Amino acid sequence: MEPSTSNRATVAFEKALATRCTERHVLRLYVAGACARSQQALLGVRRLCEAELKGEYDLEVIDIYQQPLLARAGQIVATPTLVREFPRPVRRLIGDLSSATNLFVGMNLDTRGKRPR
Repeated sequence: MEPSTSNRATVAFEKALATRCTERHVLRLYVAGACARSQQALLGVRRLCEAELKGEYDLEVIDIYQQPLLARAGQIVATPTLVREFPRPVRRLIGDLSSATNLFVGMNLDTRGKRPR
């Protein structure tokens, strides 16, 4: 007897979950132009990502002046704003993003339990 289509899909999905290496963090940084505060936020976020996430992240930088529709869709009311889209739940950190400690705690980046590659 041949397995059903939904059963095959479930088996394939479970196999894909079992073989994936690690979770990638998906982050969005909303900034307002190329001002010093925006540059400082970008530098702080990149430093934290390289130190703690070691390449296991996707960072999208969105300038709200150049892409106002994306800011509106993301319900951004202040900059700089860092949004962790994945892993869930979504986390938002608004304001001073220059402190690595505040970023680490605010984004709830627990890298201790990561599986090795």
